[in-house]
Amino acid sequence: MLTQEMVVTIKVLKHQGKSIKRIARETGLARNTVKKYLQQTESAPVYQRNVVRPSKLDPFKDYIQSRIKAAHPDWIPAAVLYEEILARGYQGKIRILSEYVATFKPKQAADPLVRFETEPGRQLQVDFTIIRRGTHALKAFVATLGYSRASYVRFYDNERTEAWIEGLEHSFDFFGGVPREVLFDNAKTIMIERDAYADGEHRWNPQLLSTAQDFGFNPRVCRPYRAKTKGKVERFNRYLKSSFVVPLQATLRTSSLRLDVQTANGYVGRWLTQVANARVHGTTGEVPNQRLITEQEALLPLPMKTGSVYQPHASCRVPTPYESLQHPLSVYDQMLRGAHELTV
Repeated sequence: MLTQEMVVTIKVLKHQGKSIKRIARETGLARNTVKKYLQQTESAPVYQRNVVRPSKLDPFKDYIQSRIKAAHPDWIPAAVLYEEILARGYQGKIRILSEYVATFKPKQAADPLVRFETEPGRQLQVDFTIIRRGTHALKAFVATLGYSRASYVRFYDNERTEAWIEGLEHSFDFFGGVPREVLFDNAKTIMIERDAYADGEHRWNPQLLSTAQDFGFNPRVCRPYRAKTKGKVERFNRYLKSSFVVPLQATLRTSSLRLDVQTANGYVGRWLTQVANARVHGTTGEVPNQRLITEQEALLPLPMKTGSVYQPHASCRVPTPYESLQHPLSVYDQMLRGAHELTV
């Protein structure tokens, strides 16, 4: 088909009295083509308005907006919403969803983190992250292995020394061994006085120091004002809030329920093993659960356990059964599939 400009040119040349043969020679067109367009009745070009086709996402937009509203002022990542609407019958691509939800997300400046790599079994980074302050406080003990990026989470309503130590012990159980060093920030519940005896020789909390001796790890702390050297656990803190806490809170709010310590701990075990540690990690490009298999070979053995009490100076590793990695409640997957009526 000729362009509108070429059609006009043909008719102008004809109007000037030139023959079809002459017009064909000047335009480089076949004579039959020139003849065909000269025989057409002159008319203004007709432009057809593009028809807006329905999107596969349209039936789910009300649900998506309700989830965004329920999570406000926090934000549910598109990857989490994608899993939720897949369970509701969505058959489109995540790109369509991402472009849609991006129109609702406020723009924020990136906060770069300093990260460094460690060999298997060397370091565990631990932290307490605040989910909610006040009377109904909710805090999360988070532990992330440096090599595999496998993470463990346990929720508390405080961050006293006992919570730190209990969180550490549970994380060692979860990972199936003990790293050679554990990196803390400068929390008073961990370190009573920095550089108390000499540069780098700190006065540790006696309970923590006893736990370190029993399990055989070396406690370390970040340099002052350099907490982001714990970049691996800091980044996971954000992921925990956006991909686990916020969606769960939003679901509970629709039933006028509050996320508390017991509920959070009931959900988080399955989320860790089947979502957080089963995803492809953005930095390593590998699955933490798979890298953990390699890292476990380099971890120190767990102390022997009598009942619920560890005995120091163990000489063999105590295997951790898969079942022990799961909390008794297994309903997080139901939440992802749109269940809104929860019993707490």
